[in-house]
Parts: sequence; C-alpha cells; structure tokens
Amino acid sequence: MKILIVDDFATMRKILKNILKELGYTDLLEAEDGQAALEILRREKVDLVISDWNMPNMDGLSLLKAIRSDEALKDTPVLMVTAEAQKQNVLEAVKAGVNNYVVKPFTPEVIQEKISKIFASR
Repeated sequence: MKILIVDDFATMRKILKNILKELGYTDLLEAEDGQAALEILRREKVDLVISDWNMPNMDGLSLLKAIRSDEALKDTPVLMVTAEAQKQNVLEAVKAGVNNYVVKPFTPEVIQEKISKIFASR
C-alpha cells in the first residue's frame, strides 16, 4: 500500500514515517503542504493520504476538498491528523468527506486502528 504523508513539519513527517514502518507500511511518500500533495496525487497512484490540518499554501481541509472534487482522486481515503480537536473542525472535515480523524498526540496503535477502520469500511 502506498501512503502519502502530508505535513509542513518535517519532524512530524518523520514520526509518522517511523510509526508506519513499524506497522509494516514501507511504500511512503511525503509532501510539505496540500499543493505539493496534489501534484504527487496527480502523478502517482496513492492508496491513502495522511494529512495534517494546519499547513501553509494549502491546508488539510482544502486538500481534502480538492481530492473529493477531482474525478480521478475522489475515492482516495484521507486520514486527517491534527492538533485541532474542536468539534466544529471535526464536523467540517466529516462534511468534506474525510475517512477518519486522529488528534495529536497519538500512538502507533491509534494510527493502525484508524487505518484498519478506513479499509474495513471500503
């Protein structure tokens, strides 16, 4: 499975990469914002996007909306990872079509559980 990690913070991308490798996922791509992520998504077949919410250029919610409105990408599962635990944000992401949601800080078990849930419901 090919996973795209989208976060403007390099340390966070590294943490997620390490967690995913620990969980057995090795085909990992990275982008530092939503715009870079969209370029990758239009170039390569990605099975899952794990995206931060707050990023410069294009935030996670805008990326999610761009994915959902693109005919070729609209079925790509998106897991939102964020420090934003506000109910309003969660509702906004759900309305925009997010597949699941993780609030920082998180454990490898939580990431595994969310990924499993996404693919169990497909």
